[in-house]
Amino acid sequence: YPSGNLAIIVTRERDQLICIVQEDELRTAKIRALFQSDGRSTCYYPNGDEWINMSIQGGQYLDQAGNRVRRWMWPNLSPGPHVPLSPIFISLNRHVGVRILAQDKIFVSFLAMGRQAKLNMGTKVQASAASQLPPPTRLGEDELLLLAFRVRILQLFDRMRGCLNFPSSEQWNKMQPPTYLMTQAVKILELCMAADISDELRSSIRAIVNA
Repeated sequence: YPSGNLAIIVTRERDQLICIVQEDELRTAKIRALFQSDGRSTCYYPNGDEWINMSIQGGQYLDQAGNRVRRWMWPNLSPGPHVPLSPIFISLNRHVGVRILAQDKIFVSFLAMGRQAKLNMGTKVQASAASQLPPPTRLGEDELLLLAFRVRILQLFDRMRGCLNFPSSEQWNKMQPPTYLMTQAVKILELCMAADISDELRSSIRAIVNA
């Protein structure tokens, strides 16, 4: 961002690309969107509530009250009649926008100081490949909370190290968490979406890892 805060992170884990969009904040880098090359993606409102959620089957668009506004299925994975996707464009903030045109045309655009960068995080997943995917891992409430607190503690330790390395400078406060911690936070949010837990607990876990 023009402020110097990290806006977009693209990392590779094994054979998968992950794109993370962070909010323009100094002390806490909240996750505003997550895109994965396996077809799973989620966008969040500024308060952390789910905005758009997509999988290899399709997606849904929620309003800020949690009501489903729109739902669609990707045509290549629907053997019969399917609900088509009307193009969606949302602004995560004044610099980052997301445009969803098709399963293989999901664009993340960044605009600042007269320059633009555009990433296509869409993918094509065939029905045969989708049927072979293993079911998502489901954890209990206690396990999810423990994982969230573990990541939070590691985040605090990392911040303490930054404070010790730069005791008389504000630079430590601008340092981003290590990539592995952000990846772990993203995985916990994914597990929460797959788990059968209350929305209240899901929001609490999201607040812990984004604190």
